[in-house]
Formats: sequence, C-alpha cells, structure tokens
Amino acid sequence: MGFEGEVWQVRTGEEPVGEILIDDADFPWLSGRFTAGPAFAAVRDLFARELALMERDDEEHWEEWEAAYDEITGRVSLSSPDGPVPEFLLHIEGDRAWFRWSDEPFERA
Repeated sequence: MGFEGEVWQVRTGEEPVGEILIDDADFPWLSGRFTAGPAFAAVRDLFARELALMERDDEEHWEEWEAAYDEITGRVSLSSPDGPVPEFLLHIEGDRAWFRWSDEPFERA
C-alpha cells in the first residue's frame, strides 16, 4: 500500500517521543522500527502498562486498559508524513511499534 519506508512521528507537545520507520503494512495495521526520542522516558511506563493490560485474559481489565490508553492519547500525538492524524491506536514495545489510525475521529460508545 505504499507505507513501507515512511517515517511517522510520535510527539508530546513539541517534544519528540520517537519515530517509527514503517517496515510492515498489514492494513489497517502498520508496524515498524521505533527509535526513541528525548520525551520517550516520560511515557515509557504508560505504554508498558497499556500493553500489560491489553494482554490480560479476563474481561474486568478493559476499563483499566481504556483509562491507560486515554492517558496515552492525552499525552502523545501521532503524525504521518502528511501531518497529524486525529485518531490512532498505538503500541510501543522495545524497538517495535505498531498502530492503526483514522483520518476521522473514532466513534465513542
């Protein structure tokens, strides 16, 4: 789909959290090599907590996951090479990141 080789930016305000060099496009998911920026240390634990909650195998944790993810989206933004995207679901683990995005805001239940 033409995404491979693109560099997407993760930011908190004006500070770079990191870059994602896309190396796999399995639409709607994109994934790639994550290179941490100076602001990653401030959000690293949020991403670790979000992944731990996502991987749990029980129903009760989803509200906790949503709260953790809301904290992530409240602190970071994701930008394609064309500019910021209004909605995204982003996971970062080590030197890998995978995400999906929308040009339109997600519908809230």
